[in-house]
Amino acid sequence: MTHEADAVEPDATPGYPGGVVRPRSESAESGHPESLSAEREDDDSAAAAHLVAATVVLLRDGALGLEVLLLERPRDRGSFAGAWVFPGGRMDEGDHRPGDPAEIGEEELARRAGVRETREETALLVDADSVVTTAVWSPPAAAPKRFRTWFYWAAAPAGEVVLSADEIIDSAWLRPARALELHAAGTLLLVPPTWVTLQALTAFATAEAALTEARNTAVQHYATRIAAPSRGSVLLWNGDVAYADDALFEADGGRHRLDYGALPWRYTQRGR
Repeated sequence: MTHEADAVEPDATPGYPGGVVRPRSESAESGHPESLSAEREDDDSAAAAHLVAATVVLLRDGALGLEVLLLERPRDRGSFAGAWVFPGGRMDEGDHRPGDPAEIGEEELARRAGVRETREETALLVDADSVVTTAVWSPPAAAPKRFRTWFYWAAAPAGEVVLSADEIIDSAWLRPARALELHAAGTLLLVPPTWVTLQALTAFATAEAALTEARNTAVQHYATRIAAPSRGSVLLWNGDVAYADDALFEADGGRHRLDYGALPWRYTQRGR
């Protein structure tokens, strides 16, 4: 079933939307899967991540403003079990086409993968030429499965969302701010790339405003580093004073970090 905007409400006790008991893979205090280390990310070498995936962030205008489509993963299996994510998945050999030039880039192949996975998961047909590349997330060197994931934004096409029962158990169109509120309340499970993307989308009133900004903004590269355990649960990105040297964690300088140790998460980006 596809919820309309804001249909996912907090239940009386911390858990998933609809009153489902939280699985053991979720941390009640932090609001992310315990296996988050597979999502958190790494060194500066794009080539270090051998597997490639794509995510398509579908945007539409709702009665209360910009809405985004989120999908709930099965709670008992697979990557990011129980998390609410954007449509997407792994690039595979079928994303290559006869006649492709030898030098075809990863970005184009990932774009095709994102469009394909969106169709498979939701039955929505996205025009590949309309999607806008916004970010690349790379995994940590220690991650058991190292997926480098391309993020694309696109206007939601017409049509009804029909979920792939094998991959998705629920869906919702939510305002980005509402999704973050639900996450902060402990009722919506998110992983950092989804959370950071939703945070960015809170700046826009309409889908077209978001897409226009995306078309005129350089692709963001999130080569995440994990701060030393003594710093708490903190992810660091390029532009943070401590990105290359944890000893500078408290020093004056740029900040680009996410503290995900407890709810609500705290994202800071300022200076360079």
